[in-house]
Amino acid sequence: MSGTPVTSIRPGGPGWNGSPRIDASGIPLRGGVHAAGPQCGRCRRARVAGRTRWPLARGPRLSGDAQGFVEKVWAHRIHVHHASASELAGLLSTDDVDRLLTSSALRTPALRVVQDGSVLPSTHYTRSATMAGVALTGLVDARRVLALFDGGASVVLQGLHRYWPPLTELVRDLELSLGHACQANAYLTPPGSQGFALHSDSHDVFVVQTHGVKEWEIHDGHGVNRIRMEPGVSMYLPTGTPHAARTQSVASLHVTIGINRTTWREVLERQMNRLLADPAFDQPLPAVYHRDPAGFTEMLAAHVDRVRGLVDNADVGALAASEIDRFATSRASALRGGLVDRLFIAPLHDGSRLRRRAGSVCELRPDGEKLRVLLGDREMRVPGWLAEPLDAVRRADRLQPRDLAEWLDEASRLGLMRRLVREGLLEVER
Repeated sequence: MSGTPVTSIRPGGPGWNGSPRIDASGIPLRGGVHAAGPQCGRCRRARVAGRTRWPLARGPRLSGDAQGFVEKVWAHRIHVHHASASELAGLLSTDDVDRLLTSSALRTPALRVVQDGSVLPSTHYTRSATMAGVALTGLVDARRVLALFDGGASVVLQGLHRYWPPLTELVRDLELSLGHACQANAYLTPPGSQGFALHSDSHDVFVVQTHGVKEWEIHDGHGVNRIRMEPGVSMYLPTGTPHAARTQSVASLHVTIGINRTTWREVLERQMNRLLADPAFDQPLPAVYHRDPAGFTEMLAAHVDRVRGLVDNADVGALAASEIDRFATSRASALRGGLVDRLFIAPLHDGSRLRRRAGSVCELRPDGEKLRVLLGDREMRVPGWLAEPLDAVRRADRLQPRDLAEWLDEASRLGLMRRLVREGLLEVER
């Protein structure tokens, strides 16, 4: 806990109302049990294991019927969906690309240029500069990129989910809906050109057309499909689907959302590595084992039996929980608005209106006397008796500090709310 002094009230003494105090970190300090005893709602330990509240995707619907997509399309077949052109165009427009290219000081590898099916060396379109006396390399030279575009080259913007807000939000929502990591790139192709030749990707993709028209050639087990992509059309391609695309008389801009699927192999490898953490498995093979096949076979069989025993006795529920927790603490931070929120933390009062930050994660995991709060990009550990008020917070889209009056006194709930605003789970309505 912080070393900042906290005004103390002795449990049971004057001014004690049974509610916990708070320390400078914003976490209430439990000083004792009030007169109602441990059966009171403020003293009950909430049983939060197994409760989940993963947010539903708030962005444009890429597949139409989300449930039907998960059950019938995911990882199995091509799917084309027609949505509102204006809804999808807002993800990235040609004006947006122009601004990024000419006014934002992009550096490689945020941008690539592709011509005649090949990625051009970055020296063809970058330059060096200085900032505050420090050398900058790989700075995109907008004039050279425009000249290459005039000559038929395609411009590829990479990693847009890291810095372009509409795609940051869409990718995060899609990740939380699917449980798989996602990324976003964009492809601007001049008229009468083709970026890459027929190829397949090592991940699933959603293709979203935001400007112009592009003719796609898609290969599957039934032959060749020709699909016309225009604004408002999105398409899903499973991993390994061969495809190529070409513009006709107008330029094309499309966004590709890559889904880096987590496979059973990856999960099982992670779990096997945990089971094999015993230092005994790091012992070397005996010398001259290669001259005694029968003896080596016998020793290997003993180790295989040991591994089999470890697998048979593994707590599969715990292993599954650890995999879910890994996902719930390894997402990118969602802190947009966090700086402005800090300006409103100090004057926060019991009637202040707060809401869950878009794309935020809050999963609660009891751990003995502690409670693990999984926040998407990390975890926070708090006293276990905070489970009920925190569960109330995680289930609410909007709330006020006074909504926690059942569990915490005013000073304590304000301290907790301030902490959750700093952590990025909540934001102040303005």
